[in-house]
Amino acid sequence: MSASPILITGGAQRVGRHCAERLAEDGHPVIISYRRERAELEALRERGIVALEADFSTEAGILDFIARLKIETSSLRAIVHNASDWAPDSAGAQAGATFERLFRIHMQAPYLVNLHCRELLDACGEPQRDIVHISDYVVQKGSRKHAAYAATKAGLESLTLSFAAMYAPSIQVNGIAPALIMLNEGDDEAYIEKVRAKSAMGTVPGPGVIYQSLRYLLDNRYVTGITLPVDGGRHLR
Repeated sequence: MSASPILITGGAQRVGRHCAERLAEDGHPVIISYRRERAELEALRERGIVALEADFSTEAGILDFIARLKIETSSLRAIVHNASDWAPDSAGAQAGATFERLFRIHMQAPYLVNLHCRELLDACGEPQRDIVHISDYVVQKGSRKHAAYAATKAGLESLTLSFAAMYAPSIQVNGIAPALIMLNEGDDEAYIEKVRAKSAMGTVPGPGVIYQSLRYLLDNRYVTGITLPVDGGRHLR
């Protein structure tokens, strides 16, 4: 347990929310960012989790979030970059705008937060400080329909290597690259069987496996500059 908070961007739903709740249960102060107000945020706030609105689709929005974060806390134990947008590629005039938005969310926001918030990590009194980038399995194979998403997540994995070298030995920087972890409401049995068949493990595991992976990185003082695959052995198919 740390007295300094752990920041999780995109922590209002799905995997980010699960990790925020589990960290809070383990006694860690937690700050999350969220894109828009939603009912689930009230339950998080009742647990003592601080929620800060953030628009990572513009540089001004990213810098504004950083400024408000520094008002909220004077130190951080870890930063988990989970904010993401699974947006398909756009056609025609919108293609550039889609790529730019995903670049800002997946690359520019982590880049600027890492640079501007290093002082918060340095101010933590703990012997270990971490940055964790949540990437994606799709980086390994690309995507016919989500090329901009795959490319910007690949850029995030490159940032993992660069910041790991830049911030060693005082701050560890690693990544996690999940494949499909959770289902959506409305997914039918045909779709579920299709996605199960993509991994050697043949299952959709739920968000707990990402929390286990995050805890491994937060608890291990001798790991930096790696991206941990959590994909059920898709490379074996």
